Amino acid sequence: MSEAVERPILGVIAVVAEAGRVLLVRRGKEPSKGWWGFPGGHVELGETVMQAAVRELAEETCLIAEAVEILTTIDAIRRDADGRLLRHYFLAAVRCRKISGEPIAASDAEAAAWADPEAFSADWRVLPDVARIARLALGR
Repeated sequence: MSEAVERPILGVIAVVAEAGRVLLVRRGKEPSKGWWGFPGGHVELGETVMQAAVRELAEETCLIAEAVEILTTIDAIRRDADGRLLRHYFLAAVRCRKISGEPIAASDAEAAAWADPEAFSADWRVLPDVARIARLALGR
């Protein structure tokens, strides 16, 4: 039996756009193991969402970056077949500018790759909102 959900969990995703592509990672752990999405995770106590985005990006891809702006926010809510709440994440999508490095899958990531959001194929299991947020970042 899973624990009762008492409140949303604050998380962050780091959105890096470069040359018409965005950096994605394939999640190596639950939730969303095996799915492609932006690097990210929990915001730690005393840490801003901007700091968390830069830290999570470095932990999952080894890229050094600076946080530029909050693009949007997302409520990631999952329910079971009976409609019971399983989890609720409130995510801040932070656009980051790469300073140095090349993406290497690390920490919670199984893989890291640059991807064109207009060319996602059926082979890519992409998390909801990824294409929308990628286009938003690429439009900046």
